[in-house]
Parts: sequence; C-alpha cells; structure tokens
Amino acid sequence: MNAGAASAAVLDRPLWESIDNFVGETPVLPGQRSALRSVPASGQTGDEGSDDPLRLGRRMRLRLLAAVQALLADPSIAGLKDAPKLASVVLYAKSRAPKGEKNDNQTSIWGAELGRWMGVKESTVHHKVLPVLRGSDALHTQVVTDAKGHPTGLDCLVMPLWNARKGGGAGHPLALDKAELATLLRLLEALFGHGWTPEGKEPTPPGLLAGRTGKGAATDRLGLLLMVLHTPASGWLQLCGGSVKKKEGRGAATLARLLGCSPSGARKVLARLTEAGVVARQHRETSTRMRGRARVMLLPVARAYGRRLASVEAVSGPGPVFSARPDGACGDHAPAGAAGALGTTGIGGTEGPGDAEDRERPDSAELHADHASGVTPVVALQLSCGFSGEGRGAEDRRPERAYAGEDQAADSESPVAGTGSPVAEGGPLRGEKPKESPVDERVEQRAAGAVAGGRPKAVGGGKAQRQQRVGLPADLRLRVALGPVAWLWERLSGWQQDQVEAAAKAELAQLAGLGVAPEGAPRLLADRLTDRLEETGGEALVDKPFPWLTHRGLPQRQACSHRKCDDGVRLDTGEDCENCGNVIHTRRAWRARIGADIDRELPGLSDGDRRRVLEERLRERAAIEAEDLVWRREQARVQQARRDAARAAALERAEADRAAAAAADAVREALPCEDCGQPQAAGLCERCDHTRQTESLIGEAGLYAAVWSADLADPGSVAAVADRARTAIGDSVAAAWQEFLQITDVAALEANPEAAQDAYAFAALQTAQQAVQEHQATALAMLGRTEEAEAEARRAYKTEQGRHWFQHNPNGADAIAAATRAADTARERVAEYLFTTRLEQLRELAPRTASAVIA
Repeated sequence: MNAGAASAAVLDRPLWESIDNFVGETPVLPGQRSALRSVPASGQTGDEGSDDPLRLGRRMRLRLLAAVQALLADPSIAGLKDAPKLASVVLYAKSRAPKGEKNDNQTSIWGAELGRWMGVKESTVHHKVLPVLRGSDALHTQVVTDAKGHPTGLDCLVMPLWNARKGGGAGHPLALDKAELATLLRLLEALFGHGWTPEGKEPTPPGLLAGRTGKGAATDRLGLLLMVLHTPASGWLQLCGGSVKKKEGRGAATLARLLGCSPSGARKVLARLTEAGVVARQHRETSTRMRGRARVMLLPVARAYGRRLASVEAVSGPGPVFSARPDGACGDHAPAGAAGALGTTGIGGTEGPGDAEDRERPDSAELHADHASGVTPVVALQLSCGFSGEGRGAEDRRPERAYAGEDQAADSESPVAGTGSPVAEGGPLRGEKPKESPVDERVEQRAAGAVAGGRPKAVGGGKAQRQQRVGLPADLRLRVALGPVAWLWERLSGWQQDQVEAAAKAELAQLAGLGVAPEGAPRLLADRLTDRLEETGGEALVDKPFPWLTHRGLPQRQACSHRKCDDGVRLDTGEDCENCGNVIHTRRAWRARIGADIDRELPGLSDGDRRRVLEERLRERAAIEAEDLVWRREQARVQQARRDAARAAALERAEADRAAAAAADAVREALPCEDCGQPQAAGLCERCDHTRQTESLIGEAGLYAAVWSADLADPGSVAAVADRARTAIGDSVAAAWQEFLQITDVAALEANPEAAQDAYAFAALQTAQQAVQEHQATALAMLGRTEEAEAEARRAYKTEQGRHWFQHNPNGADAIAAATRAADTARERVAEYLFTTRLEQLRELAPRTASAVIA
C-alpha cells in the first residue's frame, strides 16, 4: 500500500477503541518466526500495505528502538549534540551486515550525502559533525581515492557497532542482522530521506521531513525517529507518566525524555513537527465533555495503519460542547502556542529546580455542573476585570432594584429609563425585541468621530479618554531614540505616551546642551535605553513601563560629579569617564592607606577583626567625604549666586549706559547747526561740516607746500607759500564746479538753492582732498632730492655693495641691483623723516604763521 492509499484507509470504529489492537502487536508464540507483518486497515486479507516502511511489527519496532537507544546511550555519543547523534544513527543504519569480509560493519558515504540526510550543509558536516564523532572515538573514517588519488568517498566505521560485534555477540542490542538494518534504513528514508532516482531502479521519494533544513533540522529528525519507534500501531505516542510542567504538557515532557533536553525545548520541537503535518496533539473526550488527557498522534504511523487521523489541537465529537475548556487555558494541556514555524531554532532553555509542577487531571474529574445551552448573550462584550458589579459600567453608582425601569418603554426618555446600566442603556427591556447593541452603537460613533479627524469622545455618558497610539511618534529622532522600548511604548496609555515623549525630548535637548551632536543624540539615547534594558533583564521583566521609562530608562545617571558622565561613560566622546577613574583610584588608595594604618597601629588582628575595623574606618572616611562634598556644593552655590548677582549688576549698568547714551544722542540730534542755524542738525549740518573739512584741508596743503619750498624761519615766506596753495586750490574748486554745472540741470539747482550749496560744498571737499594728496607727494619727492637724502643713499649703496656675499664681484649685476634698491629705500626713509620733522617744526616754532595760514 502506498502513502496515498494508506492515508485513505480509515477504521469504522473510534480511534481510542483500537489502541494496541493491531495483529502485529499480538504476543508471539514459542517457536514462531519473527518477521515483518502487516494487516490491511480495511480488515481485508492480503499484502497490499506491507511495503509501507512505517508498518512495523511490535517485535521489530522494539528491536529497532532498543538498537537506537543503545547507540545513543553509548558513552562516546551520549554527551554529543543532536547533529552528531543523528549522523551516528544514519551511518549505523547504512552499515553492512557481517559476511566475513573485510568491509563488514562499514559504510561508504561522502560529506554532501550525509549532510542531505541530516538537513545541514556539507561544511557543517566537516566542521561540526565528523570531527566531533572522531574526537569522542565514536567514528573511524578513511578517505577513499581513485587511481589518480582523487577522493571519491569516505569509509566510516561506527565504533559502538564494532565493539558490540566483537564483545557483545549476537545478543547485543546493536547487533542487528541484514534484514533489521535494511528495515531501519527504509524507516529513515521514509522519515527524512532526501530522495533519489537511481538508474535502472525504482525512484525513492523524499521523506516526510526532507524539506526541513537548516538550524534545528537534525533535532526535529531525531525527535521524529524516536517518537515513531515509541508509537504502537494505534498511532498514539506512548506518553510518560508522573508529574509534568504545567506550561509544556505531557507530550513535550515525553519528547524531552527521548531527546534528553528540557521540556521547553521539546515543546518547540513538538510545535515544529505539528506545523510540518507529522504530529497532531489532541485531548481525550470525557463524559463531562471537558478536555481530558493530552495525547499526541504520529500521523504517518496512523496513516500507515489506516487509523482515523486526529485533527490538530481540536476535540472532535458529536453533540454540542457546553463548557469546553479553551485551547489557550493554562495547564499541562496548553499548546505550544508561540512556537515558531518549521525553520525556528531548536531546543533552548533549561528547567529550574523550583519550577511548579501540576499533575494531570483524571478523566473522570468534573470541574463544575453543566449549564443549559439555549441562553444567548445579549452583549458579547468581555469586561475588563470580571469583578462583581462590572456590568454597571464606569458610573460609580449603586445598582437599582431588580425591576427598576421595567415599566418604561424602550424608547422612553424618562429619568427612570435613563438610570439603567451603560451596557443596556437605551436598549430594550426583557421581553422586548432588541434592535442593536448599544456597545456597537458607541463603537460606530467613536469610529465615526475618529474618521472625522477629531479626538475620540465619550459616547453615551462615558468618560473622555486619550486614544492610545500604537506606533512610535512620527518624529524620526524620537523613533530612533525610543526604538529599543517599542514594546513598552505599546503598553502605555495615551497620557503616559505624551509624558514619555516629552521626557525623551527633554533628554535630547539636554544631550545637545552637553556638547553632543544633534544628529547623534537619538542614537545615544537609544543606546542608553538598550543598556538599561540589559540591566533589568529584558522588556519582559518590566512590569510597570511608565515609571521605568521616566525614572530609570531615560534619565542620565552620573557616576561622578562630572556633568557629562553617564554610567561611567562620557556623553560627548563615548569613552570611559576619566573623573570616575580618578574617583575609583582615590578610593582604592584610601583603602590601601587605611589598611596600612591598621596593620601598623593594631598588629596581630585576625582577618575578621581586621576586616571589621577596616570597614568602620572606611565608613568614617565616606562620611567625611560626604560632609566635604556637601560643603563644597554649598560653597559652589554661594559662588554661583555671587557670580549671578555680579552678572545681573553688570547687565543693569550696561543697560543704564545704553539708556544714557540714547538720551544724549536724542538731545544732540535736537541741536541746531552752529554755523547756519539749521534746526535738528545735531549741532552741525552736512554742508557746514564739508566746509569746515575743506578749510582744514586747504591749511594742511599750505603746510605741505611750505615744508620744501619756504624758509621755515621766515613767517612771511611760509605765509606766501600758503597763500599760493590756497589760491591754487580755489582755482581748482572753481574749475570742478564749472564741470559739474555742465553735466547738471542748472534750472533744478536754481530752483533749490540749498541743494546747490550742498553740492558746491561737497565738490570743494573732494577737490581739497585731492590737492592735499598731491602736495604731500610733491613734498616727499622734493625732500628726497636734498643733500641729506643723497648722502644717506650713497652710504646705503656702498654698504650693500660691500656685503660679504658680493665681495668677490662688487660690480656685478646682482650687487648693483641690490645696492640701488638699498639706496632708494634709504632716500625714501630720509624724505619721510625730513617731512615729519619740518611739519612739526612749522606747527611748533611758527604757531602764528600756521594760524595765519589756517585763517
């Protein structure tokens, strides 16, 4: 019988009536031959299903089970992981039966082939399987090569099998004959063989777990093999007895004993096998229609024997279920629940000695009496806590009498009708036809309000509440900062989320104020939350998210007095806080110093007395440091207050000075012009200012001209030169004004005399400035031709020409050029000196002449 026919074969009687009733399970008579037998599920005679490798007779199943258990219990294999264990079983099943040849008990394979058997990669076989088996002396291998020396395979010898053949004889559990080894190999092929198509032979289809590869695949395959060998013809796994853990259940406890792992890890394996469709977990039906003992069916075995297949995690039976226990109820009947898919990681976790245990409820135990099944609930609403009086809603009021409001119509608006429960408020009374659940109406109204863009409002007298946000805030910086506590964020109420968001923003602003880059502050805050979660032990151990976030997770914890220290790490640099290191070093130094003082002052103390005295003195030292810290903080506060007061006084003085200057400027702006009397001219209008500057520049030009052309001791000569300079500048101003009139609208100037006067004053100022520059340049040029300047130029020329680097060629081009530059520089320096000296002499020795020139 093939797999499809076997799956279609179903017994006519219930499954629990056919446990262990297969013909192959009957006792064997003395002298009867032990062989593989099969009985068709339909009860018909024939050998139609005898080819199914999962149809094992009782003696054959027990024989193979004893062999596999003996192999896994061998000291060289018992302590290994599941992958090496499964590899040893596969190599054992592929071993050759003894025929008196050299290769007895050996098998030929290669790494990739063994990896496909186990559901892992070839690299895993060569790095984590074969080396481990060789190291424990469980396997001996030899590389097989061809004539050219290229490896073609690997000869393997399972040492427990070899030891059993040599020392235990034919009665050893591992000493299987050829037929038994072939049966075990066919069973492995049916369970997790990868399938192949040999040439000229019938193809072998893939096994049930052939697609299960990756991490945990070896554990799942080994667990399925052991469960199949412990499953009789009924298809139900033989479960262990005794007490089991409430969470995992008896099926997981049984698999844990088979694999030698924890019940929690076995529960994950069982969940993956259930999702793979090879295991079904169920509970027996009882007379009270409650969930009875847990059972585990191996679907391939049941399908091979034509048994009725159990539905996964469901109780099948006729009639209504009155008080069925929910699937998610706590106890050892609970399903794996959160177990992952087939690709989830394997076994993990260990049991603690203090884990609670729970004995399984007997089949005949009744939890409570049955109730009538004709009651239909009016409102299918699960209340929050289930306390008495919960149905009265959020209004803390006393209940009405039993018949209160029953004499009012359903749509009445009287006060009596309005005092009902919020759940039944506005609804029908007993005996009236219900229209629509008021709870549904409130939900619809609340949803409509949310769609309209407003905040959720209470409907029907309910209290307004802040809507909880499921996701993190929209701000990208906050999403990055609060990312590690996203699960805690979902557990907060709307108001608490607002408070946590405000606290996170405050921490980000504080980090920015401490010198942290704004773009790096969210990541730094996220790292802080991650470290605090690791200290707590994970999000699952945070029972109160809001106080944990606001008081432990988000705030900065300074391990020392440095303001940038956070748990011993500098916030600005990310390195260890040097100040914390100094504190630790200081404390260690004090401890060593106090210990040395004790050894010197109190020699001969025992270790306990010395430790006690040391602790007392350390406490005294800590108290002194605490008092010193308090004093220093008080002094720092006083100094800070003094600095704040000084800063405030300085700010007040600066503000007063600015106010005084502003008042003086206002008064000055209101003064009229001193020369022409123009009002609001700040004491001098622009035209008069230009006129004054022009007169001053003309006087300066006269002095510059007299510096080189007049006799400084003769005031008349100086006055004459100054007059000529004034006349020349006046002529230049007149010429400039005529040029301005030629390019300007004269009629406009005549219409506005004040504008014409301003233009004339400005033109005169520009001409005087240009004339002063020309007279200064002329004076310097003429003074550079004096005898003093020429004498200084000659001396500088000779000095430069006589430099030691020009002594071999003083008349060369380089020497002449350098000497010429030195002479020009000396001439200009002398001219500037003479100009400055004579100008001061004019102003000091001839004040009357200067006054006359300026006037």
